[in-house]
Amino acid sequence: MATILEGVSRTFAEYLLLPRLTRKDQRPEQVDLSTPLSAVEPNQLPRFKINTPVVSAAMQSVSGSKLAISLARQGGLGFIYCSQEIETQAEMVHQVKAHKAGFVSSDTNTTANKTLHDVIELMRQTGHSTVPVTDDGSGHGKLIGLITDQDFWVHEDDLDNPVSRHMTPISDVIYGEEGLTLREANRLLHKHKKKCLPILNGEGHLTSLVFKKDYEDHMRHPLELLDESKRLCVGAAINTHDYKTRAPVLIEAGADALCFDSSDGFTEFQKEGIDWLRKEFGNGVVIGGGNVVSAEGFDYLVEEGGVDFIKVGMGGGSICITREQKGIGRGQASALLDVVQRRDSYFEETGRYIPICSDGGLANDTQIVVALAMGADFVMMGRYFAMTEESPTPKTSINGQMYKPYWGEGTRRAQNWQRYAEDMSTREMVFEEGVDAYVPLVGSLADVLGTTLYKLRSTMVNIGSDSLSEFRDQATLTLVSEQSVVEAGTSTVFQFTTNRDFEETSWGDKG
Repeated sequence: MATILEGVSRTFAEYLLLPRLTRKDQRPEQVDLSTPLSAVEPNQLPRFKINTPVVSAAMQSVSGSKLAISLARQGGLGFIYCSQEIETQAEMVHQVKAHKAGFVSSDTNTTANKTLHDVIELMRQTGHSTVPVTDDGSGHGKLIGLITDQDFWVHEDDLDNPVSRHMTPISDVIYGEEGLTLREANRLLHKHKKKCLPILNGEGHLTSLVFKKDYEDHMRHPLELLDESKRLCVGAAINTHDYKTRAPVLIEAGADALCFDSSDGFTEFQKEGIDWLRKEFGNGVVIGGGNVVSAEGFDYLVEEGGVDFIKVGMGGGSICITREQKGIGRGQASALLDVVQRRDSYFEETGRYIPICSDGGLANDTQIVVALAMGADFVMMGRYFAMTEESPTPKTSINGQMYKPYWGEGTRRAQNWQRYAEDMSTREMVFEEGVDAYVPLVGSLADVLGTTLYKLRSTMVNIGSDSLSEFRDQATLTLVSEQSVVEAGTSTVFQFTTNRDFEETSWGDKG
């Protein structure tokens, strides 16, 4: 007969944290939220860390390049979805990596014989107000001068005039030499009161640009996640069907981490994929596996030191119907606790620490906090990000309220045949494991995530924790009853609802 586990399958909503001693020297803004994304080998530092314990789900309606850029600036990591052509996914990765903190490759250039009309149209198309003038019109040609929107008057100057008549010639351009540091470049900008500093090599060819606005932007985003070349970090999803073709292209495009996108990662297909990637690329690539919901699944993917992090969860997403369609899955809290317990015992046995990602089952900010307290190193979310300005779907007005479409990768709309088609020869999806819905637009990613992270830091102070590792060690959780849920509510008072209230709470509604 089947094995029946003792206890029930529980969710995050069934738990509360007990407060611990808060020290006088603690402040929410001083709490460290950095966490490893790669496996931590004995007596070594992690190869890759994120500064905020949040990553985006690899979904068409969530993780485009714009959202990945915004999330990296907040210290998290976006995983570009793989249910698309390899070339288009790689281009999305490239777009994120092109956002280099400080030194930026020039993608808006012109030649001296072009007209003002040509430059105005170029500025309109790109949104850039400073255009390098090079001998061949490329971003790496020999710099002849600079032209900005301050060098001409659209309604006064003859727009047929050549650029050469209005540009600042190279003899008057303040520039830096290749090899200087970003700090030195910013000092030149400050000293000469300039907004843009071209960087030239020994032959006078343009190599990059440094902007004052980027310095100011960095000051506003002190946690932004950067690689060794000061480029924003980005992850990319792969599948078990074409990883041998897809993964090398994504790595070449600059992906900092790869993650298998699967509702069920406890398979020989995924283990073979992890082993192949490790054999081909060694430890040069961060590899995520999953999803699993048991200690048994954890052990299978971690065997022989293949995987860097494990995703936990099945059927807990707001648009996922795997449990009701197939009768398979597990309450997210129970799944996470089981895998975390095995992760901790594995660490004691081997000295090797495997980060855990809690994927799905998060209905509000409180449950993000609970998931991290239970032992998750970071959380992966879809709906949370689908509701932001930066998600790739268009805004839609419904009864005066702005919404965005949101659909699961297991829907026909996603056309994610490589993950869900029962018969790959006919590309036919026999049944769906996700739904197609709308979610309310709640604002920018920075505003929404900023509120969530402040709540997390504040809770960690209540527990007396200065870091996520301390939070996991010091947290004490208790199960709640139905009456305690009622007691915690506000059902006995009349409550005013404002737009701000809606923005902070609507994403947590069951959808």
